[in-house]
Amino acid sequence: MSFTAKSPEGKVHCSFGSLPVLNPERLRTAKARADEAVKMHKVFSVQGPYPVIRAAMRARGWVEQRMLCQRPHVHQRHNAEGRASSNDAGDSDDDENSEDVEEEDPGGLYDLMSRLVRNEMVYFCWTNRRDAINNNSLQKEQITNHFAKAGSFSTKVGLCVNLRNLHWFDSADPDTFFPRCYRLAAQDEKHAFIEDYRRTACTSLLKYVVEREQGGEARSRNFRAVQDQRKRSRRRSIPVSLSQMIDIAVKVCQEFLESLDHSDIDKSLEAPQTLSKEEWEEFIDSYYLVVHGRAEVEISDQYVTSCKAMLQRLAEVSPQLDIEGIHNIWIIKPGAKSRGRGIKCSKRLDQILKLVDGDPTLIRESKWVVQKYLERPFLVHGTKFDVRQWFLVTDWNPLTIWFYKKCYLRFSTQPYSLDKLDSSVHLCNNSIQKHLRPSEQRHRGIPADNMWSDDQFRTFLSSQGQEAQWQAVVVPGMKKAVIHALQTTQDLMDSRKNTFELYGADFMLGRDLHPWLIEINVSPTMAPSTPVTARLCTAVQEDTLRVVLDRRADRTANTGDFQLIYRQAAVEVPQYVGVNLLVEGFKIKCPCSLPPLRSFNHSAPKHRGPVKEKEPAEDKVKPLPRKSLKGAELKTSSSRVLLPPPLFTQPTVPVPVETLHLPICAQAHSVFQLKRRPELSKACSEKVKPNSIEQHQSPSLPHKITALKQPRQAASSSFSY
Repeated sequence: MSFTAKSPEGKVHCSFGSLPVLNPERLRTAKARADEAVKMHKVFSVQGPYPVIRAAMRARGWVEQRMLCQRPHVHQRHNAEGRASSNDAGDSDDDENSEDVEEEDPGGLYDLMSRLVRNEMVYFCWTNRRDAINNNSLQKEQITNHFAKAGSFSTKVGLCVNLRNLHWFDSADPDTFFPRCYRLAAQDEKHAFIEDYRRTACTSLLKYVVEREQGGEARSRNFRAVQDQRKRSRRRSIPVSLSQMIDIAVKVCQEFLESLDHSDIDKSLEAPQTLSKEEWEEFIDSYYLVVHGRAEVEISDQYVTSCKAMLQRLAEVSPQLDIEGIHNIWIIKPGAKSRGRGIKCSKRLDQILKLVDGDPTLIRESKWVVQKYLERPFLVHGTKFDVRQWFLVTDWNPLTIWFYKKCYLRFSTQPYSLDKLDSSVHLCNNSIQKHLRPSEQRHRGIPADNMWSDDQFRTFLSSQGQEAQWQAVVVPGMKKAVIHALQTTQDLMDSRKNTFELYGADFMLGRDLHPWLIEINVSPTMAPSTPVTARLCTAVQEDTLRVVLDRRADRTANTGDFQLIYRQAAVEVPQYVGVNLLVEGFKIKCPCSLPPLRSFNHSAPKHRGPVKEKEPAEDKVKPLPRKSLKGAELKTSSSRVLLPPPLFTQPTVPVPVETLHLPICAQAHSVFQLKRRPELSKACSEKVKPNSIEQHQSPSLPHKITALKQPRQAASSSFSY
């Protein structure tokens, strides 16, 4: 049935299209379920090809608000040009060309309920695009599947930069799980990369010498090259001083070791460098000729021993020495692209720098990164692969990480070889390999869809006698790498509650099965492209909802294959109060002096001797009475007696009798021992000048003072109150 609205003038305003015939019973059912969903805050929205999420939400009694022309309650951010902003999009390997799978809707019930809740608030939103959600406009109770500012670790640039700060969060070394990485647009990092490339060329030369002597890969490659007579004659025509190259390489490695031990600090800053720029260029060119198979060289046992010794010393301090190989290959990645787009491998320094310098836009935005390539990965039947591992973050404060127990392997379509650096050999992204035909030379044990589950890989390891390595080396290494990567970016993330996110981490395994983190992707693809992904992607989506929704209502709910591997202690974030300073404290009460002493008619005899020096702080001093308190002792160095000035604050409440030691003045060099009488409970507010006594009567505080003459050698005086 089609319905078209017309105005009285006959103009067509809108068309609602074809609508199903309404069944009264179905309408009552739809209205009842929609009303219950609104009452229980169970209205959800899904954007993207996620039929598993839709089915799982409906099974829990949720009603979908479908996004047709617009997305209510979920706003999209735009930049100045009106395009969707992707600054924080990160590396997403979700296929943008994927389409929603046509779902069954018996009698149009789901569509009818969606229309009934079209004006209601969405309480759960799952989308494959981060910029489809404006977190600032969300209500507190709304749940979303994307955190803001995830680019701090989900982009190649962000992961490269932030992992360098790991030492502030943990004692782990990022070089033990993340290949060395540099931003070529930053001048300081560009120079650091050039130095690293040169130093790696030196270690590669040492490895070449040792492996050729042992009959390794280098000898077999040279043997194949010797069969080409034309290239063979060309090699003989190129002079190369291998002994000089080895001496330079050993010296460069020695300086590197000294820099790690800080032994180079005492050296003069004006000391010349090992090689000048021109000498480095000459060394690198010679390195290309030797290692890349263009020059014939003779190697003596003396140099082999020297190279072995230096490599052993480097292996103790360089955790990435084993993955470097002899070709010095680096992989260049555009920092904001995903699914293997724009990634290239190169073994020549000039080609790497030229490739980056050719794109001024990426240079300006610091998007290019160059990373050390794993030249010696673990191979399955001679074919390279990587591992896709899922993990879930449900909170950033405290940081809470869930690790999925299942993963899968992605193979390349060509056998592994370093003779050519084609993406069909070295990039395992399914978005690249699915368009290529598997090579005839590839082992038949690898399926045509280029994927294995973790169970299939463990079976292969068992056939190699390494089954125990999966739980002992691979899984713990991947967990540690994920935790460390998130630790370094925790302070940069938006810790909004009722938010979660599922990530996909890509790992490669070294020859010892040690995992190396390559990158982390947001919105990992859930397309059922192979039987492996059809099963595992369905399971991980369902288990995600178990953790996010079911566990919210019941802490003991089943979480599927998700395992909680890290929960940080909560960090209290102080409330932001602006730039104004605030000082908190208590008001200090006004100090009170000692109660004044009563004066008497009796006075001590005045000092009649000549005064040698005038004391500026002392005026006329009143004599002390001779009869006051029994047992009071006074020791002075002259015939005049001085009373102690009120130098301390007397408490306003009664206190037990205690002893206080206070100086009289700088000239008297004596100390009085004062004892308060218990009946003194109030302090006088009048102040007494130092070294003087005011004539003052205090009828409320009667007291007497007795001064007794003491021997002259005593150095202190004592009073009792």
